[in-house]
Amino acid sequence: MGKLVFLWLALSLIGCSPNVYTVQVSYNARVQPASPDYSRPEHWAALPDKRDAADSVPLNSNLHDGQLFALADVFFVYPTIYTGKPQSNFPWNADLANENLNREIQQSTILNQASIFNGSCRVYAPYYRQAHLYAFYATNKEDASQALNLAYEDVKRAFEYYLVNYNAGRPIVIASHSQGSYHTMRLLQDFFDGKELQKQLVMAYLVGRAIPVDTFENIKPCSGPEETGVWASWNTFLRDYIPTSYDRYYKEALSINPLLWDSSDTFASKELNAGGVGLKFTMVPELADAQNHMNLLWINKPYVKGRGFVRTKVWHRADMNLYYNNIRENVALRVQKFLELNGRR
Repeated sequence: MGKLVFLWLALSLIGCSPNVYTVQVSYNARVQPASPDYSRPEHWAALPDKRDAADSVPLNSNLHDGQLFALADVFFVYPTIYTGKPQSNFPWNADLANENLNREIQQSTILNQASIFNGSCRVYAPYYRQAHLYAFYATNKEDASQALNLAYEDVKRAFEYYLVNYNAGRPIVIASHSQGSYHTMRLLQDFFDGKELQKQLVMAYLVGRAIPVDTFENIKPCSGPEETGVWASWNTFLRDYIPTSYDRYYKEALSINPLLWDSSDTFASKELNAGGVGLKFTMVPELADAQNHMNLLWINKPYVKGRGFVRTKVWHRADMNLYYNNIRENVALRVQKFLELNGRR
């Protein structure tokens, strides 16, 4: 097998659902990791004036980091990276003092996802006491709820700090994946939906979580590539695969095709894919096609040598990787339209 075969065998593993470690103890509100202080740069995974993985651009691309001159901001909330056996006394929520976990966050989601937005936005991404992956599988829903609420409170405080100290009235893009989209959904409800701040919203990319179409009263799902003040979401699976949790999780979810930017069931061929990223953060052109089906985003196997060896059906972890450059170009277009509509350009 050639080099690209190994690359895509590796990416297929990225797309798989991990084995879920079971947290053995009940949630204890009196035993929590130290609260982050967002006045300290080290408690941010990405800041525009700090060297971090969000400043990167993929290998084999002609992209560049444009944060220095960007006219908009992105507030990015990363997915669940805290998945294994806890190595501390805080099993339900991640400890920001865990340097190994912070390094993994930088090398995975900040590199492969947050960097998408550095072409036209200044990137802000807080470290937060993310809930352990088990919170999404726990039978005790009270334990799970408390862990997720603690994580959201960090995200909320980080956003409040950002608004007061960094934003200065600039246009805002909200972006997230998986657990991050659980939190940004709440953030939009608390700060934007029907509120004054909605006027600053360029776009919300709430990827990798099944979010019902009617979640927001005033923020509409996007129906085209140039709209502003709207939101998008999708969950990626292999064509013809229906997850067992479909009826209780995906049936009412919004699914936007990231090659067309609408919710139609029109098939979008790989020729519309401007490039995705794989192993070693390398750009691969015409990587994947896309088609909405029953509120899921279906893809054929990625178009690379050795694609016949790829067995992945759940492409959750690659929701954004597969469409890296299309998202990047779409952000730039929506920022441009927002600035034109608001007389800022």
